[in-house]
Amino acid sequence: MHASAHRTSGLGLALLSACAFGGSGVAAKPLIDLGLDPLQVVWMRVAGAALILLPVALRSRALLRQRPGLVAGFGIFAIVGCQALYFVAIARIPVGIAILVEFLGPALLLGWIRFVQRRPVTRAAAFGVVLAMAGMTCVVEVWSGLAFDALGLLYAFGAACCQVAYFVLADHGAGEAEAPEPITVIAHGLVIGAVALTAVAHPWTMQWSVLGHRAALGDRDVPAVLLIGWIVLVSTVVAYLTGVLAVRTLSPQVAGVVAGLEAVVATVLAWVLLAEHLGPAQVTGGALVLAGALVAQTAAAAGRPGAPEAQPDALLEPEPSAS
Repeated sequence: MHASAHRTSGLGLALLSACAFGGSGVAAKPLIDLGLDPLQVVWMRVAGAALILLPVALRSRALLRQRPGLVAGFGIFAIVGCQALYFVAIARIPVGIAILVEFLGPALLLGWIRFVQRRPVTRAAAFGVVLAMAGMTCVVEVWSGLAFDALGLLYAFGAACCQVAYFVLADHGAGEAEAPEPITVIAHGLVIGAVALTAVAHPWTMQWSVLGHRAALGDRDVPAVLLIGWIVLVSTVVAYLTGVLAVRTLSPQVAGVVAGLEAVVATVLAWVLLAEHLGPAQVTGGALVLAGALVAQTAAAAGRPGAPEAQPDALLEPEPSAS
């Protein structure tokens, strides 16, 4: 009963995280269209969240000395890399396309497991990857020479690579007796990310007066500062806290499956609020991408230590017991 409740709470956290992350692009694009640089929007997002969680970072200063690689990697790749590349991508291509390309991440995660960790993968996992790649050819319409800006697609693919780092680092040390608290990792990652972004986004050159304007959200005008507040509080603080807790409660693979709903949320919101309609090829391809991620990640979850007994097509061999 306790295990079932624990898993249910983890699924709830993963779902909340997916919905919170899914709203970031829809809130950010009107700000970019208003004249703000994508990197400056990311800087406001990360710096605002870092300021909120700064007391947590100050109380756990020892983590910087104990796990410098973890907090630096989480800040640079899982936070700055993923968000910055995604926001730069949506400045050039529709939100729905960018998020679907980014969600090649779960398939790329299997590549990390196979070629970096050198753990075996099965035909089920390989089939999921092939399905996701086939779907991506439909999303970008390769038969027409790419229907969208090539550089925008490249940025979105970079965000997919950083998404792999997010799932890997979020699970780092989860099996240890003294694993770092997720909230402290996020807090330090946000602070490091804010410092790194300050060096490249040059916020002192930003047109701060823009924040007093109203931005066009589809056929509505909303205060720009309200969009910033949503991005900082909901799409960053809430999204990362619930996301990392979900990974710790479930596994990177299972959490990755639920996180696929982020692409659905982002695409639907962009469709409804920004009138960014996807064609039949993109809808079909997006369904294939998410189905491929689901197949591959489900196979991965079957082989995780502590999971139900793996079936013959489980992705991974169980790791040796710590004892």
